Amino acid sequence: MLSSVFTDMIGRNVEVSCPPQRIVSIVPSQTELLSNLGLSKEVVGITKFCVHPEEWFRTKDRVGGTKQLHIEKIKFLNPDLVIANKEENLQEQVIELSKTFPVWVSDIKTLEQALQMMQRVGLLVDKEQKANSLVKDISNGFKNFNTAAAPKRVAYFIWKDPWMSVGGDTFISNIIESIGWVNVLSNECRYPEITLDQLVNYNPDIVLLSSEPYPFKEKHIPEIKAVLPATEVVLVDGEMFSWYGSRLLKAVTYLEELVIKLK
Repeated sequence: MLSSVFTDMIGRNVEVSCPPQRIVSIVPSQTELLSNLGLSKEVVGITKFCVHPEEWFRTKDRVGGTKQLHIEKIKFLNPDLVIANKEENLQEQVIELSKTFPVWVSDIKTLEQALQMMQRVGLLVDKEQKANSLVKDISNGFKNFNTAAAPKRVAYFIWKDPWMSVGGDTFISNIIESIGWVNVLSNECRYPEITLDQLVNYNPDIVLLSSEPYPFKEKHIPEIKAVLPATEVVLVDGEMFSWYGSRLLKAVTYLEELVIKLK
């Protein structure tokens, strides 16, 4: 079979069979993208967090979690392409897999990089036309987005005990800024820990409690309201803020409705 060399998003050259016939995806949002590109037969392995599409979650071989991959299971599946991500997967496991298989790694901190990833994955798996169409639809969705009339100051939480938010160099923060809001922790890096007493000093207009990775529920809202009684505290679908694949198509409508609700 013919092969081609592709450069991934961290600058590595990866030689891949064209087109790949046995793909393992170890990133949930990119697994969903592969489904949207029509690769049901080609994708042979996914992680336990790859919950979309549901049929794949029920029927595809699972190879562990994104940060706890079962390397031997992946070896048994004998993929001719593994699709990974710099943040979501552990470097040492990516390096280990790269000794045996072609591993293409994405690195995404902005909406623009997410769109680039989709185009490049489309090229990688010989679905360029479908990928370009998807990117066009998402681009148009955000281009025509009715952004917030006022730049609400937002704190977005991904974890509790300790409380963890998102810094300005994350994809989530870029989405927050893209819809016309301001991340109060934009000067921080990655996923900073913050106490609720410290949160008071940032004086956010809105606190968003994500459904993932920590499953925030209604019961957690009073804890925030106790220190910030005038602040709106809202549960949000974390996939709509953090999944940088084809879920962005659905995210446009979800985020617009959220902006209207919290105007």
